[in-house]
Amino acid sequence: MKIVALDSYGVNPGDLDWKPIAKLGDFTAFDATEREQLAEHARGADAVLVNRLRIGPAELDAMPSLRYIGAFATGYNFIDVKAAAERGITVTNIPAYSTMSVAQATMALLLEVCNHPAHYDSLTRSGMWSGEPGFDYAVNPIVELDGKQMGIIGLGNIGMAVARMAAAFGMRIAAFTSKPQEALPPGFTRMELPELMESSDVVSIHCPLTDATRGLVSARMIALMKPSAILINTARGAITDEQALADALREGRIAGAGIDVLSKEPPADGNPLLSAPRCFITPHVAWASLEARTRSIEGAAANLRAFIEGHPINKVN
Repeated sequence: MKIVALDSYGVNPGDLDWKPIAKLGDFTAFDATEREQLAEHARGADAVLVNRLRIGPAELDAMPSLRYIGAFATGYNFIDVKAAAERGITVTNIPAYSTMSVAQATMALLLEVCNHPAHYDSLTRSGMWSGEPGFDYAVNPIVELDGKQMGIIGLGNIGMAVARMAAAFGMRIAAFTSKPQEALPPGFTRMELPELMESSDVVSIHCPLTDATRGLVSARMIALMKPSAILINTARGAITDEQALADALREGRIAGAGIDVLSKEPPADGNPLLSAPRCFITPHVAWASLEARTRSIEGAAANLRAFIEGHPINKVN
């Protein structure tokens, strides 16, 4: 079997071993693949592995020998799974490989908004601590999380991990979820989205990007938030109306935001969040710990091995 990783750099920039995948067939890894390179890079491939490379009908038609697409991630919205199924191509993903890394990054963004460690480090290094009688806490108020409400949109593996971490900070947990109230852990409160947006001190997004969730956190939903509220998004950028969020930040209608994902990545010039105040943006790295990337490679290998053996696992189409 010929196996090609088309955009492997994000998963393995050289610090991990491809052996779990390489031993399954004739394996080649490309750091990146541009659209015009696809036919050449994937020539003769039975299986391709992708991280974020867009695979639509045109890309599928450029890979006539293809039988399998493995996502290195849990999310697979960049793959047209319906078009793949129509061509008899199996698509798989890797559930839960980055749960704890993304949950940890979610809390890191929240603490950046609440405690401003980078800001105060900069002030200290500039000499303010040595030369001034005190810091002006009104410029960047420090926020205590204990007793506040964490509203979680999507209570899957990552959402549940974030909830546990937030509860350890003393936060109350509310969730917008398909799960019924009786299925939630003790102390969790199920809410519809408007109520959650209106009552929460922190709103953290952890649902997948689907037709139903695209634009879910709309201008109308953002307008319901408290002026002291914080929005965190480590899921997918297109779930949030980015212009509405930027406007709310500029107008002081919410207190801050922590963002790891944008609607277009890398960001296009003019993305309103890039210039929005009190908005901390990381470049879609919440998932990218060494431990999570190791599990990604191992998971991709396990999925491909199961496909080769005739009993696919984690099939999404």
